Amino acid sequence: MPAYTFEALDADGSTRKGVIEADTAKSARGLLRAQSLVPMVVEAITAGNAAGANTPARGTTLWSSRVFGSTALAIWTRQIAGLVVSGLPLERALTSLSEESEDERQRQLVAALRAEVNGGTAFATALAQHPREFSPTYCAVVGAGEHSGNLGLVLERLADDLEQGQALKAQLVGAALYPAIVTLVAIAIVMFLLGYVVPQVAEVFAGSKRALPLLTVIMLGLGNFVRNQGWWLLFTIIFIVICARLAWASATFRERFDAAWLNLPVLGKLSRGYNAARFASTLAMLASAGVPILKALQAAADTVSNRAMRIDALDALVLVREGAPLAQALAQKKRFPGLLAMFARLGEQTGQLPVMLERASRQLGTEVQRRALQLATLLEPLLIVAMGLVVMLIVLAVLLPIIQLNQLVR
Repeated sequence: MPAYTFEALDADGSTRKGVIEADTAKSARGLLRAQSLVPMVVEAITAGNAAGANTPARGTTLWSSRVFGSTALAIWTRQIAGLVVSGLPLERALTSLSEESEDERQRQLVAALRAEVNGGTAFATALAQHPREFSPTYCAVVGAGEHSGNLGLVLERLADDLEQGQALKAQLVGAALYPAIVTLVAIAIVMFLLGYVVPQVAEVFAGSKRALPLLTVIMLGLGNFVRNQGWWLLFTIIFIVICARLAWASATFRERFDAAWLNLPVLGKLSRGYNAARFASTLAMLASAGVPILKALQAAADTVSNRAMRIDALDALVLVREGAPLAQALAQKKRFPGLLAMFARLGEQTGQLPVMLERASRQLGTEVQRRALQLATLLEPLLIVAMGLVVMLIVLAVLLPIIQLNQLVR
């Protein structure tokens, strides 16, 4: 049954908005009048406006964000998984989530999904009509759950995977946040000292007609450059950023950059481990849901953010299509950690490939977290020491003329 968004007036003259199911718009207006409401606007919910911005029925916007962020999607998946596992039919589960949602855009999106499912459409097909909210991997897993008859269990596994991926990403961002803040604060302090404090102090000793210390002269030169050429420096940085973004759009440049990034001593290992963990986790989830291995490999390769590793994953897909075992195909791609090929081999030998891939994902993710925390722990004192050294040099540039003037007075 189609769903409609409505805007109506109640007996007190207040405006009420919501979602109602009816065969036609005329039937929806009749249902509203039966509830003592005066319908003002009644519009059908489609894939386009369900995932659009949170706007009034008569308004439009030029830009809109996603309805489900990474965290919100994991929470919503966990909620619907719990309802389905408890024995509630999918239609009623969607109805419950639509009614309880506090966000208007989420309510409309879930109502659109419910209308499609009530009309006989498969849940995975209904999700695929909203590609901005639900990735092909997400839809493939749900479709496999529907075909196997274990939709609730598959949704729980999908929620676990989304939460694990979000937790790993949050830990990596948290490890990099403190060094980034310290670096920005240090740059701001140094710019202030060079552009304002050092020149002010130097003017005091300008009338002494004595040569300033070399360190002071160097700091004055840097301060003059910051004050006089600072805007040009800012424009240059902006120009470089724009050029980098344009080059980033090139597939060839992105592939070469990602390949070079993997060769970095510490960051390369972090990137390799993170992408391998996501690849293994997605492949394990799809394989356990009953998705064919070739389709699972294609979907897992799409989750790899590093273009060079994604190409290796697609090359491994070609080898598997030609008859090679998965472990052998992965072992030939040196950008993937050898641990992944080893666990894949054990899984193929024991007939427990999804379980072994999941173990490989957990071990790789744990290693990435450990390396990230070690790097952050090492960077924090190094950045503080570096900032202290720079500030010390600036302070010396200020104090040396004072010391020189004291010696002259004596």
